Amino acid sequence: MKELFANFERIEKNDPEFHEVFKNFAYAEVFEYSTLTEKESILVTLASLIACQSPKAFKKILISALDMEITPEEVKELLYQSVPYVGFGRAHNFFGIVIKVFNQKGIDMPLEKRSNTIQEDRHQKGREIQERYFGTEFVQSLNENTPEGQKHFNTFLEGFCFGDFYTRDGLNDQQRELITFVFIATLGGCENQLRGHVQGNLAVGNDKEKLISAITVVVPYIGFPRTLNALSIVNEICK
Repeated sequence: MKELFANFERIEKNDPEFHEVFKNFAYAEVFEYSTLTEKESILVTLASLIACQSPKAFKKILISALDMEITPEEVKELLYQSVPYVGFGRAHNFFGIVIKVFNQKGIDMPLEKRSNTIQEDRHQKGREIQERYFGTEFVQSLNENTPEGQKHFNTFLEGFCFGDFYTRDGLNDQQRELITFVFIATLGGCENQLRGHVQGNLAVGNDKEKLISAITVVVPYIGFPRTLNALSIVNEICK
């Protein structure tokens, strides 16, 4: 995976000592302890860089990633999936970066549409995914126990987050939940949501080993405090 670090020439030239240390850790040592595929490793790395607001590193790694296993369609879906979790305010710059990199690579845009909902069925399909991931009882309880005047946030989750995004083609359920877990772990301070999406990952077939591997791969980008926080929650849920 050292190929992903191939475009950091300025650091290599001006601070070769750091370049060597970080390259050996982030693109060699961490992968000795990860069972993720190359594609999964790239997806969680790019997801983490979006959430921690690192556009320059994202661009450099994206350029390398497109020469490896990642496809333009998967990059697009990664970007879409980030919006309900990191917010468009954080994701906005990355849309521009992706457009520039795709243009440099000669990738024709716009890419094919991947939506599977229309305005009339997006809430229904989103609710179906919520119930499949988190259980019917949990979703019903969430809606019943939300105070009056706040229920529209549940409607937003159902239609926008799950209806508009999770129903799309381009990434499968396991990939979407894995990168969602990484978005939230990278943001930090979202422990309840991280607990929920550990459960969501288990529901779609991502086991504890996969979640720990994802955390392992993104340690270099999120640092040890958030890493250890995420590990604690995984260990709490996956007993």
